[in-house]
Amino acid sequence: MKALIIGGGGFVGRYLAEHLVQDCGWETFLTKLPKENVEVEGCEAYNLDILDKDAVEALLVRLKPDAILHLAAQSSVAYSWKNPQLTADINIHGCLNVLDAVRSVPGYAPKILLIGSGEEYGVLPENTSLVSETTPVHPANPYAITKLAQNLFGELYAKAYDMHIMMVRAFNHIGPGQLPQFVVSDFCKQVAEIEAGKKEPVMYVGNLAAKRDFTDVRDVVRAYALLVQKGTPGETYNVGSGHAHEIREILDLIISFSPREIRVEIDPNKIRPVDVPIIEADITKLNAATGWKPQIPLEQTIQETLDYWRERV
Repeated sequence: MKALIIGGGGFVGRYLAEHLVQDCGWETFLTKLPKENVEVEGCEAYNLDILDKDAVEALLVRLKPDAILHLAAQSSVAYSWKNPQLTADINIHGCLNVLDAVRSVPGYAPKILLIGSGEEYGVLPENTSLVSETTPVHPANPYAITKLAQNLFGELYAKAYDMHIMMVRAFNHIGPGQLPQFVVSDFCKQVAEIEAGKKEPVMYVGNLAAKRDFTDVRDVVRAYALLVQKGTPGETYNVGSGHAHEIREILDLIISFSPREIRVEIDPNKIRPVDVPIIEADITKLNAATGWKPQIPLEQTIQETLDYWRERV
């Protein structure tokens, strides 16, 4: 199997490349932005701007991968409120450039996995917390709207052009190396800075009452590889742990791993204009298709993420 990861320079892309090379034994290539520095042994990296359709097409003609895993995205919900237009350009136009480039190569029919988000479900009906792929979608932020658009285009192209496209709705994934604009990494970095004496023993946080479904990134990329092999074209699959945790519970766990006394204060800048109270993935469909289950416990992921920041602050 020859695989191309588009948008492999980010947090998930590196883990995915390592998994495909080391665990799956696939011939693996990735694309990245020029400013990104990615070195995965056995994986060749190419600079690519997914908004440059000709460049996307030229790379696909050159490599002819059997599988394309499309990760390239502006993936910060907070940033999507500040710059919805750029978020839409990258997440919708970028995806269409990939799909249209595949269509333009005669006789070429790779498997394509489009990575979306649990955020697409948005505000759930009352008394609903567990979301399956058939739960109605009510995206509540610009990022989620762009990911839903990507999902709908994937479904449309699979039907209209008989393309082997599968869609994922990935819930919150966490692990060592994630940017601190995401909640778990942010908390771990703040604790590491407090321990190192680089900031006062006060943590600044947003909405602690929200409940989210957290999965270790190493479990998530295993699911992606399995879906490439076993997923059904035109279908969407939730990828998550199946259990929601209150952000306050995550914060308490992180603080419990530190010997320091730490105070917690609410930072109004970290409160989103609209926030979804609870999101929890029903992963029955994914499990039935692939046999996948998460394996790495939340405590281990958080401990390793905290240690990652302790080595770097």
